[in-house]
Amino acid sequence: MTASSTDWAETGPEKVADGIYRIPLPLPSDSLRAVNVYAMLTHQGITMIDGGWALADSENALSAALGQIGMGMEDIRRFLVTHCHRDHYTQAIAIRRKFGPEVAIGIGEKPNLTQVISDASRARRPTSARAAILRRAGAIALAHDFERTTGQSSYAAEWELPDRWLDSGAQLEAGDWVLRVIETPGHTRGHVVYHEESSHLLFAGDHVLPRITPSIGYEPTQARYPLRDYLSSLELMLTLPDALLLPAHGPVAPSVHARVAELLDHHSQRLADACSAVGRGAGTGLEVAQRLTWTRHERSLGELSISSQVMAVMETMAHLDVLALQGRLKSAANPGAIVRFQPA
Repeated sequence: MTASSTDWAETGPEKVADGIYRIPLPLPSDSLRAVNVYAMLTHQGITMIDGGWALADSENALSAALGQIGMGMEDIRRFLVTHCHRDHYTQAIAIRRKFGPEVAIGIGEKPNLTQVISDASRARRPTSARAAILRRAGAIALAHDFERTTGQSSYAAEWELPDRWLDSGAQLEAGDWVLRVIETPGHTRGHVVYHEESSHLLFAGDHVLPRITPSIGYEPTQARYPLRDYLSSLELMLTLPDALLLPAHGPVAPSVHARVAELLDHHSQRLADACSAVGRGAGTGLEVAQRLTWTRHERSLGELSISSQVMAVMETMAHLDVLALQGRLKSAANPGAIVRFQPA
């Protein structure tokens, strides 16, 4: 199977290198279509990059795909997870309960996982940090709608701590491959990628996606400047040898460097657009987000779903905060109050 940009989400394994297969797994909504996990076949068993969302359909799809390459779920020895979003982490935990493989994730995700497990165990709504950013952006009604429509954390059984926390720079052997853990904060504060230099492979998670831009800082515990962190993490990719891009969503792409350059250009333009909107009188994150367009279809903020509006306003605030850091804008607010921006 060779996946094109249109059929990448079709079920079944795609060979991306000798002994390495991309396996798309279903998600419960159509917005991302699927999540890619990667099976690295070794004499000791399978090392998986990412785990998928803990769904019966997803587990069945993974089992069937492994069967097509002569392996089974019992052959999985380890999950190396890029970050703790539900579509990457929770199925690794579910499979660990049944078959016992090790689950490892970057140490930078410890605050996020600790928070989500705490929220789930207490059946609390996992919205407080995100709602606070919305209120800071002046999106008071959206914050209310978000909290009202987001259910309580009733999925405690899906979340557990990993077996192992990974430090940035750690080198992990997987058969003849050596994977270097590289911390790439931005999408989440503890996101990591796995770089196999000798084979020119980058398991990129959601850090570098071939068709879309990842959300910034949409996580239970917020970094202060997630976009600044993300841009620095993108620039870090350009210091590595170029590699085959093995993303979590979308088809495999030939060059990490080429896509990183596009993402940096995109955010440079978004920074310019946000700065221009402030220059034309928009003062809050909500007002700026309302003057920008969203998705490849250039929709207005009001045309998006509530969850997409939340991510859009949060991303706008991330851009405005970077513009203030760069000295291109000034900001002012009382503690806990709405932040207003103006030209520097």
